[in-house]
Amino acid sequence: MRILLIEDDELVAKALAKALAGQHYAIDLATDGQAGWELLVACKYDLILLDVMLPKLDGITLCRRLRSQGDRTPIILVTAKDNSTSKVHGLDAGADDYITKPVDLAELSARIRALLRRGDFAAPPVLEWGDLRLDPSICKVSYSNQPIDLTPKEYGLLELFLRNRHRVFSCGVILDRLWSYDEETPSEDTVRSHIKGLRMKLRAAGVLDDPIETVYGIGYRLKSAEQTKAKDTSKVRKKAARLSPEQEQQTLTGVARVWERVKEKFIRRVATIKQAIALLQQGSLDEQLRHQAEQEAHKLAGSLGMYGFALGSRLARQIENLLQAGVSIAPEQARQLSELVAALHRELQRSTVQTPELQSIDESPWLLIVEPDRSLSEGLVMEATSRGMRGEIATDLVAIEERLKARSRPDAVLLDFSADTAQVGVKLLTELNAFTPPVPALILTDRDSLLDRVTVARLGGRGFLHKFLPPARVLDAVTQMLQRCRTATARILAVDDDPQVLQALHALLEPWGIKLSTVNNPLQFWDTLEAVAPDLLILDVEMPQISGIELCQVARNDPRWSGLPILFLTAHADAETMQRVFAAGADDYVNKPIVGPELIGRILNRLERSRLLQSLAQTDTLTKVANRRQSTQELSQLLRLAQLHDRPLCFAILDLDRLKQINDRYGHAVGDEILSRLGELLRRTFQSEDVVGRWGGAEFVVGMYGMTASDGVRRLVEVLVNLRQQQFTVPDREQLTVTFSAGVVQYPQDGSDLQALYQAAGIVLQQAKIAGGDRVLSC
Repeated sequence: MRILLIEDDELVAKALAKALAGQHYAIDLATDGQAGWELLVACKYDLILLDVMLPKLDGITLCRRLRSQGDRTPIILVTAKDNSTSKVHGLDAGADDYITKPVDLAELSARIRALLRRGDFAAPPVLEWGDLRLDPSICKVSYSNQPIDLTPKEYGLLELFLRNRHRVFSCGVILDRLWSYDEETPSEDTVRSHIKGLRMKLRAAGVLDDPIETVYGIGYRLKSAEQTKAKDTSKVRKKAARLSPEQEQQTLTGVARVWERVKEKFIRRVATIKQAIALLQQGSLDEQLRHQAEQEAHKLAGSLGMYGFALGSRLARQIENLLQAGVSIAPEQARQLSELVAALHRELQRSTVQTPELQSIDESPWLLIVEPDRSLSEGLVMEATSRGMRGEIATDLVAIEERLKARSRPDAVLLDFSADTAQVGVKLLTELNAFTPPVPALILTDRDSLLDRVTVARLGGRGFLHKFLPPARVLDAVTQMLQRCRTATARILAVDDDPQVLQALHALLEPWGIKLSTVNNPLQFWDTLEAVAPDLLILDVEMPQISGIELCQVARNDPRWSGLPILFLTAHADAETMQRVFAAGADDYVNKPIVGPELIGRILNRLERSRLLQSLAQTDTLTKVANRRQSTQELSQLLRLAQLHDRPLCFAILDLDRLKQINDRYGHAVGDEILSRLGELLRRTFQSEDVVGRWGGAEFVVGMYGMTASDGVRRLVEVLVNLRQQQFTVPDREQLTVTFSAGVVQYPQDGSDLQALYQAAGIVLQQAKIAGGDRVLSC
């Protein structure tokens, strides 16, 4: 903590500075009021010790000036004036406390600690983080009642984080807060070095969960207690409770089943460690067996947490740390190792996760519509029902919150965010964003301000829609949002040399519909990557022969995989490893032992982001069908399938009739509306196994695998009939109807490749146009 001492008496100042520095405070000294004011303008202090009688600017005036500018830094007046009038005068000027000279150092220290506690931090007298304790009154740090020796800067760092539990400190701010002007200003690397030293000492003292979190690109902060406790089994279950009930049940059941299959392997690993420790106590342990036991402990530390044995992971980590000391360790440490192994063995004998029965559920998407306008919400429900969704209107916020707390999770939410409902909307968005993964929500509003958009984005909202859009347009947006969130077809490749980790990943990810491929030999990585073509890659850091970081670099060096999301699973939480991981091109990392909900949440977020970017690159923005490049690739794939399996393929070109005349007469906005509506009709008519693309202007293509030209004509005529029934309002309230023409051909009769089919279909399309349009023809 950094204190500014403003005192013109050199002897008093030196004595105070020395005494406070001995309590690990960073002290800056100013010898007159004006110098003190300039320091206060330039720097941020945690507390000010202020003499009253000062040259140039007296303490009372300085105090008033600070308070008039809104500065709330705690101030203790230090003065020889001990009468009540002077005290009242000083306190009325804005001081927080008053101490008279000669100063009792013990009393001054206690007053400083009291002010620091009740300042901005509301901290208790003894600062705690789990079993880690820092007592400012005696400048001592302990963990589980065992003292930890820290340097003054390490102590200052820990106190800074403990007193500011939610704040991120950059290296520059830490320098400002912990180094005084009298000291030579170090570089930011010095701060990192002190933090590294602090972490090492805490770890050596048995603090297994690093209390200091690195916020990459920003700085450091204290991990929240909730964040750390989430690694405990009980918290894993609590977190999992935010999943949908069926997903939670599937995950827990899968994990339990996998544990029964792999349990004996874990027991054998423990047996190896137990054998090594027995030999160690007899003084006959060789280096090879010690190394093997250390590796087994490392693997146990990284994998047990996934099966609900968080305590087992911590015990294994302690064993690994003790075994790293080598074959010559103290008898006391050998005894401790034996006790740890016995505790680990007992931990593995207990039963693991619950296996609740699955409940039957309606699998159609549930759309919750929170909209007070009854006519509007009923129109949305009807449109949702026509698309196979369960639309439900909700207006009672209390009832909605009760359902959310009961883990009843909608698939998507449409939420009114108008002026009189914004406050309710903010509260509900916060609830929806607390799910893992968050429930996607679209905002319906009659206003559109940047502040609203920022507010909604902060709360996890997915987009804004004008509340009076046609229901079909609103449900189009809902459908797209659900498609972005869908993970059913996601493919993930995981590379880890520990088979138990890979099995646990199967149990965690497959209930979410994710197709997981695994590799436990990094030499097989490239062939598997080419074969699987994953949507996301999971890598372990430490593997034999080739590390995960090297595999990450290999993938990033290939243009085909340079954009592939890559996530690391690692038992290494030190800053250096993290920097290497991100320097190699990783997108994210998760520390082992893996906490299921955290891993799933991070994977879903990465997949969603990746899919959104892919969608933007592959979709025509106006019609929402595939663009030319994407649809060409998909049609080529259908052609290869047709060639391979000797199946027909129907190919068609559609062209809107008179689009140029419509644009010329009514404007391009009307033309765009017509194109958008045709795109919607095509998407609703053709299924995901068909290909629909816009190849430019008014021209669309459709590919239908396994269908003949006559089948294609029937389906396109259905679209044409529906389009004729559409009414478009143009200027002067005139109603406009539109049509299209289409040419349909068939593989292989009309062409053996895509270009030949396109030319053949183009000729038929021209015949339809010459015949007057508004028709679908085939060869």
